Amino acid sequence: MMVTEFDFVLPRGLLGIDGRLHREGTMRLATARDEILLSKDDRARENEAYGELILFSRVITRLGDLTEIVPELLENLFTLDLSYLREFYNRINQQGTAKIPVNCPVCKSQFTAELALSGEL
Repeated sequence: MMVTEFDFVLPRGLLGIDGRLHREGTMRLATARDEILLSKDDRARENEAYGELILFSRVITRLGDLTEIVPELLENLFTLDLSYLREFYNRINQQGTAKIPVNCPVCKSQFTAELALSGEL
């Protein structure tokens, strides 16, 4: 069975209107329709950077207990979280997984780990 949704945890989290922090979310694989609708959106044509928020609002199906993700909500993301979402989106849509192979520098054994930003602990 093909996996089409991937869970993630934002490094900082989105601060909601109610003051609650939303870090855990789910992103689905992007479709051709997502790309087509993005190209037709006037906001994306006027501002390429905003197009990214529109695309993320389509493919993020859950963020914390929020299930209606709109671009205006994502405007409040911290830049570290936006960078994380870029990397996560690219990883799952180009590689098909959020896991990456790694080698232990001490024992040299190989295992998989969840994708993390460079420099993130």
